Amino acid sequence: MDSVPAWAARLRAARRGKLWTQREMAKQLAEAADSRTRARLPERESLTRMIKDWEAGRHQPKDPYRVLYCRVFGMEEAELFGAEASGVVPRISFDGDEIEALELTRRVAASDVGADTLDRLEAAVDDLATAYPVTPPPELLNRVRRHLSYVSHLFDAKKTLHEHRRLLAVGGWLSLLTSTCHIDLRQFRAASTWLRTASQLAGHAEHSEIAAWCLETEAWQAVTIGDYRRALTLSQGAQTIAPRGSSVYIQATAQEGRAWARLGAGPETRDSLRRVDRLVAPLPMPERPEHHYRYDPSKRDAYVATTLSWLGDPAAERYARQVLTRLESAADGTVRARRAVSARLDLALALLAADQPDEAGQITLAALTSGSLVPSSYWRAREVINAIEARRVPEAGELREAYRELAGT
Repeated sequence: MDSVPAWAARLRAARRGKLWTQREMAKQLAEAADSRTRARLPERESLTRMIKDWEAGRHQPKDPYRVLYCRVFGMEEAELFGAEASGVVPRISFDGDEIEALELTRRVAASDVGADTLDRLEAAVDDLATAYPVTPPPELLNRVRRHLSYVSHLFDAKKTLHEHRRLLAVGGWLSLLTSTCHIDLRQFRAASTWLRTASQLAGHAEHSEIAAWCLETEAWQAVTIGDYRRALTLSQGAQTIAPRGSSVYIQATAQEGRAWARLGAGPETRDSLRRVDRLVAPLPMPERPEHHYRYDPSKRDAYVATTLSWLGDPAAERYARQVLTRLESAADGTVRARRAVSARLDLALALLAADQPDEAGQITLAALTSGSLVPSSYWRAREVINAIEARRVPEAGELREAYRELAGT
């Protein structure tokens, strides 16, 4: 156990969780500063030595470095530096059989990294991505960060160039999934930091698929905050660099359609939907349809329902009802609660367009009380509730109260 103060251990753990060297940490601090502050910072080598001293616990950073650290990691000052903020380290510490099993594999193989360890890490990435739709974001975030911490230690180990690139890809996928969890929790500053890390690792690994997923993920974040033009640009950019016909290429095309729908562009929306149809038609059902980064053809109707409901197309109601029935009956082999919640909100929006506010209210209440609505989708519930309130539906008050209880407002 390190005999350094808890805050120093947190600084080091947070940096390693990003897979950064201390020199790279100095670069990140400088880039987080405004122009006036940056002009007053010491040279890179001096700042790197300061970081070594801070992580060794010799003395705490003072302003402006405390502020810069918080910007870089997307954390509050008390969380990162406060003596009582011990909750930060466990998020990225080793605990549990998953990490112990990985380390045992590495030791048995008598190698610093080795193919067996990388195989297990890649399998762990698939397991975590498959757990994404059914695991609460805070819980999954803890698991992913523990794996990231383990991966960061392996970057200092001896390995071949091929092993190094595989490790970079693993770090890229884990960083991408970390960012996605933060988006689900509406922790956008942390999400952006991890998304940049994923993009950097994808570049080092020359991994175009991860790079494209970074753009697609950022496009979804833009949708959740109402920046539809940016979502359109990002989703089109993802298609440009994604391998043709890959899962991310299809997902980015569908994301483009949703952005067009929010912008009220009917012809462009329908063109995107037709392109998705052509891409999905030849696809078999994947072995793990819940895998977040493997396109499941059954998603197609769900995306159509969402897109058409955002466009205000009457056909959205039929699609949403069909999707909801299939998801709740486990016709595809399992109940998909998070997708079912999304389908309920699609249906509620379509019912409002069809002047059926009473049923829309009932459907929305079921979504709010399902326990499966993540914070990144709260805006969709607010959208429906606002429309129901505007129509003076008697149940509007109950909906608003349910929303406040859910969102803690």
